[in-house]
Amino acid sequence: MEGTRVAGTVNEIRLTRRAALTATGGLALASAPRAMAASNSFQSRRPDIARRNFTSMAVEKEIARVTARIADPEIAWLFANCYPNTLDTTVHVATLDGKPDTFVITGDIEAMWLRDSSAQLQSYVHLADKDEALRRLFRGAIRRQARCILIDPYANAFMHDPQAGSNLGAVHDATEMKPGVAERKWELDSLCYPLRLADAYWQATHDKAPFDDEWADAMRTVVRTLREQQRKDGDGPYTFERDTRRSTETLMLKGVGAPTRKVGLIHSMFRPSDDACTLPFLIPSNLFAVAALRMLATVLNEARGDAAAATDCLALAAEVEAALQIYGVMDDGAGNKVWAFETDGFGNTLFMDDANVPSLSALPLLGVCAMSDPTYQRTRALAWSGRNPYFFKGTAAEGIGGPHKGLGMIWPMSIITRAMTTEDDDEIRQCLRWLKTTHAGTGFMHESFDKDDPSHFSRSWFAWANGLFGELILDLERRRPALLAERY
Repeated sequence: MEGTRVAGTVNEIRLTRRAALTATGGLALASAPRAMAASNSFQSRRPDIARRNFTSMAVEKEIARVTARIADPEIAWLFANCYPNTLDTTVHVATLDGKPDTFVITGDIEAMWLRDSSAQLQSYVHLADKDEALRRLFRGAIRRQARCILIDPYANAFMHDPQAGSNLGAVHDATEMKPGVAERKWELDSLCYPLRLADAYWQATHDKAPFDDEWADAMRTVVRTLREQQRKDGDGPYTFERDTRRSTETLMLKGVGAPTRKVGLIHSMFRPSDDACTLPFLIPSNLFAVAALRMLATVLNEARGDAAAATDCLALAAEVEAALQIYGVMDDGAGNKVWAFETDGFGNTLFMDDANVPSLSALPLLGVCAMSDPTYQRTRALAWSGRNPYFFKGTAAEGIGGPHKGLGMIWPMSIITRAMTTEDDDEIRQCLRWLKTTHAGTGFMHESFDKDDPSHFSRSWFAWANGLFGELILDLERRRPALLAERY
C-alpha cells in the first residue's frame, strides 16, 4: 500500500496515494512532547493522554517494565514511542448491535487492512487476559474482521462505514467492488492473518465471546475461498484490472493473472505489499495458509466444539502442504533445496524476498517452521544475499525492500524480522544499531528508507512497522535479555 511519503523532515509531506488520504495523524504524533522516565535526553513522541485513541493499563505497565530493562536510552525511547502506537493512534473502539466493534486503520491510510490490523494488534495479545478493556478491543477486532470477510473475502482493505465507497480511488477498478470495500486485491495472507489473530487471542484468554455464529460463518467463507483459489475447476470468480501505468497494480490476461498448472497450491494474485505477483503461487503465503488453517482448526475445536469444520481445515492444510513439498521448492544453485518465492506449477520459479510479511525471511514468526529448520536456514541466507534482487547494501544499513517503493529502499520491517529470526547475538546487535540510526530523528519506524540516506523515507505513520519493532524488543526481553542491557 502507498501512503504518505516523507522526505527530509517529518513536516515535509506530499501525498502519493491515488485518492485523498490525510496525513494529519502522522504530524500529530510529534506534538506535545513530555519527558520520558527512562531518559531525560529524549522526549516522548506519543500523543497526550487525552488525545490517545485507546489506553490499556496492562500495556502501560508493560512499557514501564520493559523500558526499565533497556540500557540504551535511544532504544528505550524508540520502544516507548513505537510499541503503543497502534493503540494511541489507529484503533476506533465502539459498539455495534450491542457487541464490541473495533476498527483499526494502518496509520496514514484511513482504511482497515485485514493483514495490517491483525499484525498491529498481535503484540498486545499476551496482555489481554490482564485487562478487560483490552479483551473488549480484541473481541471487537475479531468481530469486525469477520464482518469484513463476509462483505467480500477477496478484498484486502475495508472502509469504516460498511455502506461507503472506497476512499482509495479503487471504485474505478475493473472488479466486483462492493460497498464497504476500500480495495479488492486478492491476497492470500489477508485471510490468513485473522486466523492467526483469533488463535493467539484464544490461546491467551480462552474467551469464547468473539467466536460466535457470525464468526463461524466467516471462517467457512475463508475455507471456501481458499479452495476456490486452488482453481481446480476453472479460473474461479475473481478478476482484477486497474487502469494504470504500473504493472504491479493490475493483472494480465483480462484480470485473471498469469497461467498456472493446477497442483493444489492456492493462488494469490497480490503480495502482502499489495503488489501483483509475477507467478500466482506465492510460496510464503501458501506456507502461512497451512499454519493458519491448523490454528483455525484449534479454535474451531476448542472454542466451538466444531470437529467437522476443524477436520475440513486440517484436510486442506495437508493438501497444500503436500503440494508445497513438490512444487514450492527450488535448487539454490549449489545442489540444495530452498523455498521459492513464487512458482506456477509448470516448473518455473522466482527467487527473491520482499520485506512485507509473510516473507521467506519471516517464516518462523508465522508458525511455519522452527528457526533451526535447514530448508529455512538456506532460504534465509539466500534472501539476505545478492541472489535476492531486492536485498540492498548501503552506507546507512543493509536490508530487504521490494518493488513497492523501488530499488535502494530498505524496509525496517526486514531488519526487525532478521533480528527476530536469529540466535546470533552479533547479528541482533547489528540490527539494533541499524534500527537506532535510521529513524531520522522521528522516534518511529518507517515503511522504507534510502540505503544511503535515512532522511529520505516513506510513511512517517506506519503502525505495523512500529508494532513489529515493539514485538522485537519484547522478543529480546524474553529470549536475549542481556542484549537489552547493552548500549548501541
